[in-house]
Amino acid sequence: MSDLKIHTIEEIQSARQKLGNKVRHTPVWEWKSHEKDAIFGKQTQLHLKLELFQYGGSFKARGTLMNMFNLSDEQLQRGVTAVSAGNHAISVAYGAKTLDTSAKVVMPETANKAKVERCKSFGAEVVLVENVHTAFEKVKDIEEDEGRHFIHPFEGPLTALGTATVGLELANQVSNLDAVIVPVGGGGLIAGIANYLKQFNPQIKMYGVEPEGADSMNRSFATGRPEEIEKVSTIADSLGAPHAAPYSFELTRTFVDEMVTVTDAQLADSMELLFNEMKLAVEPAAASSTAALQYQLLDELRGKRVGIIVCGTNIDLETYYSNITEN
Repeated sequence: MSDLKIHTIEEIQSARQKLGNKVRHTPVWEWKSHEKDAIFGKQTQLHLKLELFQYGGSFKARGTLMNMFNLSDEQLQRGVTAVSAGNHAISVAYGAKTLDTSAKVVMPETANKAKVERCKSFGAEVVLVENVHTAFEKVKDIEEDEGRHFIHPFEGPLTALGTATVGLELANQVSNLDAVIVPVGGGGLIAGIANYLKQFNPQIKMYGVEPEGADSMNRSFATGRPEEIEKVSTIADSLGAPHAAPYSFELTRTFVDEMVTVTDAQLADSMELLFNEMKLAVEPAAASSTAALQYQLLDELRGKRVGIIVCGTNIDLETYYSNITEN
């Protein structure tokens, strides 16, 4: 993609100012404990960027609002629509409520019930369909029939501009990071974060992590073009993108050093670890960056200064418990 839009540091700083208090400046927690030393090494320094405390329960509000800010008054009045297994739908519902418009979101029937209810709590209308593939078809019908503006869950320059502000905040909060590990669904989060951090510090290593059962970005890296998968099969429903998309793929490929995958069992182990160590009850997607470090990247990053993106926590108690005990 020769005309790939790469946002400058100045553009990302301006975006953060524009987002203002509509998104939280989420905290960073340095993980210090005997258990951490035993697992990751005493010299390994871990800094967790806690996007689970963001409005709507995940990082998604950043990209959603940047897209909605770009709508005309007429477009905004007609409302917005989206397709998502949960977190993006919640962010669109939050954005619509914040900007005083309406949202109609399409979710697969398998979506976590707590996420569906969270959407409704922000005033969104929720349409449930069989799976993520039919969800994309349904949302096109809503666009055409109702004139609503589609907010993509992970694709496009404005989405990456919003997520880049996570990288901006992290760089201001923690100096001299050697590496940052980011969960990957469609790639919108890592595309933005890596866009900022690699310009801020070209020496930093950027790692993306996907579940084995939703590895479209790993497959795309292997072939050099956006790939899709026939079926999403993972407890990390927030990372269950059925395909990679051109812009987020190219931006990710430009700035990310390595992609890895984790198993559902590894996700469950890291969920339990985060709860035991910091009392953070995170959804599986948010544990993926910790899981990648705990398993695939343990030796590679031992003794390094590592940033870990904890992306969200929209999960109910029953599902949280079953994820840990059954995997």
